[in-house]
Amino acid sequence: MLESLGLDMSPRAVSLWAGVLIGLAFGALAERSRFCLRRAVVGPAGERGEASAMWLAALATAVAGTQLAQATGLIDLGGHRFLAPTLPAVAILVGGLLFGAGMVLARGCPARLTVLAATGNLRAAIVVLLIAVVGLISMKGLLAPTAGKLAGITISLPHLAALPGSAIAVPIILVLLSLAARPSWRTLAFGSAIGALVPATWLATGWFLLDDFDPVPVEALSFIAPVTDTLFWSIAATAIAPGLGVGLVLGTLGGALLSALSGQRTDWQSFATPRETGRYVSGAALMGVGGVLAGGCTIGAGLSGVSTLSTAAILALAAIVIGARLTDRLLSASFAGSAGSSATLPPQPAE
Repeated sequence: MLESLGLDMSPRAVSLWAGVLIGLAFGALAERSRFCLRRAVVGPAGERGEASAMWLAALATAVAGTQLAQATGLIDLGGHRFLAPTLPAVAILVGGLLFGAGMVLARGCPARLTVLAATGNLRAAIVVLLIAVVGLISMKGLLAPTAGKLAGITISLPHLAALPGSAIAVPIILVLLSLAARPSWRTLAFGSAIGALVPATWLATGWFLLDDFDPVPVEALSFIAPVTDTLFWSIAATAIAPGLGVGLVLGTLGGALLSALSGQRTDWQSFATPRETGRYVSGAALMGVGGVLAGGCTIGAGLSGVSTLSTAAILALAAIVIGARLTDRLLSASFAGSAGSSATLPPQPAE
């Protein structure tokens, strides 16, 4: 594809700029809409309906776009890890639960916190950095052997790696669920626009950058691997070239910053107490480990993974949601027990 356009750049170099463009769009849309799965699952009651509708609209668009791209032969995801015939069920369940817990403790997933970091939220910036560090340790460092052992416990699913016959049914069901909350058209528009970035990323790496002589891995819109790649590249930039993941992170920061500046929503924020610092640090560590074990975050395993109708991704997303709900209930019960039965958990900063 690159040769037909006369681009005198390597596929990896082009993937960096593709990541920047997709990241710019994601950062701007996510900052303006406050797109966040945590808000949809355990956010304030008055916001949960709209947040859920936006997320479901994004997921419906992601599934429909990805399945259409596969059906027309533009991309082939048959060999992607999401659709492997063996399911690392233990790693996915443990990782998803840990990630969901960390998402609640840190008040956001890596994608949401990357967006917030661009607006001046130092809490979010530190958490993203710690997620990258712990993720790198889990992929290539001290925790890698343990992660490998958990991933080695698998279940054979040769015929159920993806949900059969669901390419049309799943998007329709998701749309109906989204509409059930009676969201505004603005909410649906933002969700659909964000969801469209998932097949755009698949197409960028699986079609536009397809090169038999200099292959680029087919990659998804995600944030766990990209933030670790960005950290590793920033340390060893003279030895490795940046790719899609680095572009996604840099683009998301740029897009979110431009959006926040245009709406005067930038604001320096930091930790208020040592207790709050400990909570965010714990959340970052859990998301770093959990994201690696689960095979992605709410965007990577959630939007992108489920867009392939992958059984593994659906299991990971379900585990993340369950982990978030359980952790939120435990925190609420702990606060109520220490402050009286009539107490309610006060709103936490970061959104």
